[in-house]
Order: sequence, then C-alpha cells, then structure tokens
Amino acid sequence: MEYADKDVLVSTQWVNDNLNKSDVRIVEVDYDPVPNYNQGHVPGAVLFDWKKDLNNPVTRDILTRKQLEELFSSAGIDNKTTIVLYGDFNNWFAAYAFWDFQYYGVEKVKLMNGGRKKWLSEDRPVTKDVPSYTRTRYIAKEPNPKIRAMMNDVKKAVGQKDWRLVDVRSPAEYTGQILAPPEYPNEGAQRGGHIPGAANIPWSQAVNDDGTFKSADELKKLYEGKGITPDKNIITYCRIGERSSHTWFVLHHLLGYKNVWNYDGSWSEWGNSVGIPIEK
Repeated sequence: MEYADKDVLVSTQWVNDNLNKSDVRIVEVDYDPVPNYNQGHVPGAVLFDWKKDLNNPVTRDILTRKQLEELFSSAGIDNKTTIVLYGDFNNWFAAYAFWDFQYYGVEKVKLMNGGRKKWLSEDRPVTKDVPSYTRTRYIAKEPNPKIRAMMNDVKKAVGQKDWRLVDVRSPAEYTGQILAPPEYPNEGAQRGGHIPGAANIPWSQAVNDDGTFKSADELKKLYEGKGITPDKNIITYCRIGERSSHTWFVLHHLLGYKNVWNYDGSWSEWGNSVGIPIEK
C-alpha cells in the first residue's frame, strides 16, 4: 500500500540532488533557531522562525495572508517555486508550516522525510552561511477553512458519533500528569487532561527511529486500530498545534482521509477556557 499523496514527501537524497535548483527553495522551520539553524543547516536553506514568522504578532492566531506573501517574497519564493520544508529535530514545526501554507492554498510544498534529524545522521553537508535571494512577488489564495478547526467546531464535535478527536500528545500529557513536554515551556495551560472522548495516539507512533514516516500499511493499522477510520470526520490536536499538524499530514496526505481538521488552538486554548469540560 503506497501513500495516498505521492507528491508531498521527498527524501534527503532528493534534497541533496536539488540544492542548486533555482526553482526549489529549501526551508528550515525552527521553534528555536539558536541550537538548530544557527549551528548549521542545509546549504541554501532559509529560516522560517515559528514564533516570529508563522504567528500573528497582534492576535493569538496563525500568520495572515499578507504576512505569508511577505515571508515568501522576501525569501525569493514565487508561485512557481517548489518549497521543501524540514524541521529542527522531528519535523513538528515543518509539518505545522506545511499545514499553514496549505491553509492559504500553497500547492507546491513538500516535506523532507526524516527532517533535520535524518540529514545530520547521514552526515550530509551543513553550513552556517545565511543565503540571500532576489525578492519576488508571491500571491496567496483565500484561507481554506476545510482543514482548520476552531474551538466552536471542536465543542460541536465532542460526543458526536460521526466525529473523532485525536490527541497526539504523550500519554503523560493526555492524562494530565504534565502540561508540556520537558524540553518545551508550558504554554500557560491551567489544567491538565484531554478533550472528552479523544483517543490518544502520540504523533511519535507514526514515525521510524530515523524520523521518517512509517509505511502506509503500518499507519493504516495504527489509526484504524484506534477507531480513526476514513469514514469519520477527524480533528487532531496537541498543545500548540505543531504535533497535531504532523498527524494531520499523516491522515490527510499519507492515508488520504478526506475530512481532517487541525485544531491549532489545541490544549493551550481548551485547557484554559472557562466552563469547558475536560477528562483525565
């Protein structure tokens, strides 16, 4: 069984072979670029900083359409450029960027399978040089609400037989023992636990030890075994939307599920909201 969408993943070898293509832009997406991009990155790769570049500085929201157009244009990306994303260690934030970009109709975007972890493990070239590209003019499309769940959407889905919620965090977060992974700051959630009825399928169960995605057959068994089937409407969530983007990518693109939404508000919103039920 092959992946449903064969055009969203590229290998580290493909990236290595296409480093100098003018119509390909490699992008590293980091939560913290100091221990990652700044210490060495794929030659020619530009940096998209998750906190600075992919969030709206005024509202608690993703970047605006105007922000995306400016981000791409300043990186020398036009509407004909193929964008290849890879993440700091585990492709969480690269998957988040992929979802973000598809929200605005970006079509020519791919993930490097295995991300930074695999690239470094293969001893491929890295550099500290920061590239500069000629400015372009990128034009984005209107937002696509069919891949993004807001809080009211999640509230309506809870308890409905044709909907499934997937909590992709660790079991310790799911049960409320901790509020965030040890290596990341607590995003201010006041309560620990999970959204009522959500199935816990950690994002990490979808990848191999080298960070690459498991086979389509393995992924199908993983999700269908937990009742996450293609005939249902699926909402994924985590803490701030990055790990849930990874699972959204798996379900929507690799397995071909038609109706999958990423709830990027995730636990940092749900766990803080007054009058909203939780389970532990």
